[in-house]
Amino acid sequence: QRCVVLRFLKSPPNQNKTPEEILHHLQNIVDFGKHVMKQFFGENYVHHGEIIQLPLDFVRQLCLKIQPERPECRCDKDMDTLSGYAMCLPNLTRLQTFRFTEHRPILCIEIKPKCGFIPFSSHVSQEIKHKVCRYCMHQHLKVANGKWKRPSKYCPLDLFSGNKQRMHFALKSLLQEAQNNLKIFKNGELIYGCKDDQDCVSDWNELARHLKPFFFPSNGLVSGPHCTRTIVKELIHVITMALLSSTDTCRAGDMKTVPISQGRSYCEASAFNKELVRNGKHKLESSGLPRGCLLYKTLQAQMLDMLDIEGLYPLYNRVEQYLEEFPEERSTLQIDGPYNEAFYEKLLDLSLEDDGTVAFALTKVQQYRIAMTAKDCSIMIALSPCLQDECSEQRPVVLTSKSRFTFSVSVLDLDLKPYESIPHQYKLDGEIVNYYLKNVQAKEDPVMSNLFKENEDCTLVLHKV
Repeated sequence: QRCVVLRFLKSPPNQNKTPEEILHHLQNIVDFGKHVMKQFFGENYVHHGEIIQLPLDFVRQLCLKIQPERPECRCDKDMDTLSGYAMCLPNLTRLQTFRFTEHRPILCIEIKPKCGFIPFSSHVSQEIKHKVCRYCMHQHLKVANGKWKRPSKYCPLDLFSGNKQRMHFALKSLLQEAQNNLKIFKNGELIYGCKDDQDCVSDWNELARHLKPFFFPSNGLVSGPHCTRTIVKELIHVITMALLSSTDTCRAGDMKTVPISQGRSYCEASAFNKELVRNGKHKLESSGLPRGCLLYKTLQAQMLDMLDIEGLYPLYNRVEQYLEEFPEERSTLQIDGPYNEAFYEKLLDLSLEDDGTVAFALTKVQQYRIAMTAKDCSIMIALSPCLQDECSEQRPVVLTSKSRFTFSVSVLDLDLKPYESIPHQYKLDGEIVNYYLKNVQAKEDPVMSNLFKENEDCTLVLHKV
C-alpha cells in the first residue's frame, strides 16, 4: 500500500484556466523537476511525480472535504476542480528509500533553510548586504509588518556552515521560533510548527512527549525540563547528522561549482556571531559542508545568483525590451518552458563577462530563477526506528544515545520561480535593506562598536612626570 500526495493547481478566483492550460502547467512542473532540479540535487533527493487524471466528481468531493482544513492565508486561491488533472507525488513525510519500516512510527522534520550565503557581487550598492544576510534583515521588516511577533534567532549561514556547534545553534533557534521554516510530523500528522502566519507558541514539553518514545523507547527518564532538554538535544543531533550525510551516490550533473569561498562565511547579525563577539572572540570557525550532502547541493544551486538582484535587474530589463520588440521570440527563449535538457545545458555557462547580448542576459535571468527556487525549497528528513540486526551498509543510519534510525532526505517545493516575479524581488530587496539600515543598524552600531572596543587589547602608556 503506497502513501501518495495529490497536488492540484490553485489560482485566484475568476482566473480559471482551460484543462489544456492546466495540463501544460503541470507538465512544466514535472519536466522542471525531472530535467533540471534532479541534475542539481541528484536522483535520490528529487521526486518529480507524475500527472494523473481523476473523475471530476471525486475531485469536487475531495475539495469540499479539505476546504475547512486549508490555512486561512491559502484560501485566497481556488483549487482547480474543473480539469481533473493533478500531480501524484510520494508522501515525503514517509521514508522514501526503504519500505521495510513502513509499519513503524515515522518522524519527519521539514526545514525551509532559506539563502545560505552573503552576496559577493560587485553590483551590491549597500555595504550592509556584504555583512548581514537577507534572512536576518528580512526578519525585522516582517515583524514591523505584523507577519511575526518576534524576530527569529535562526541564521541560515549558521546552518550552512557545516560547523556542528553553529548548526546546533541554528536548529535550536528554529525550534524556538519555527515561523514557517520548521515543521515536525509524526506518522504524517503535524505535531509542531505553525499552521498559519501567526504567533507560534513553542511548547517543547509537548514536543518532548511526542518524541520520547523515539529517542528513549524503554528508558525511565524522569519527566521535567531536564528530560525535555535532553530529548530536544537528541533531535538536533539527529537532524544535523542527516543533513551532513550523503544518501545520493550519483553526481549532480555536469554543473561546475560556484566557489563557496567567494562570500564571507558568517553573518554579522547572527545571534551566534554576536555571542562570540561579546565573549571576546572575533573568528567564526567554518567547517564546510561535505560535497555529497543535500545542504551543499542546495547552496551550490543558490549561488547561481552570482550578480545579486541589483546586478540582475538591468539584465531582466534587457530581455524585457527585446520581448517588447519581438514578442513572438518568448517561446524560442524558453522563458515558459519547455524545461528540457536544452534548457538545463544553457544554465551551465557561469561566465560573468557581459557581451551586451540578450543571450547573456537571459542565461543570468534563468540562473537567478533557479537560485531563487533553491533559496525557497524545503528539506524533508524522515526517520524511523531501526533495530540493530536490520541495519546494513546499504541503509543510511543515524545513532543517538539510546536509539538508531534509518532515514531518508528529500527536497520539496521545487517549482521554478516565475520570470514575472523579478521586479517584485528587486523592489522587496530595497525595502528590506532600507528598513534594516534605518531602524536596526542605526540602533545597533553604537552597541556593537562598544563591544568591539571593550574586547580590544589595552595598552597602558606611562609618562614621566
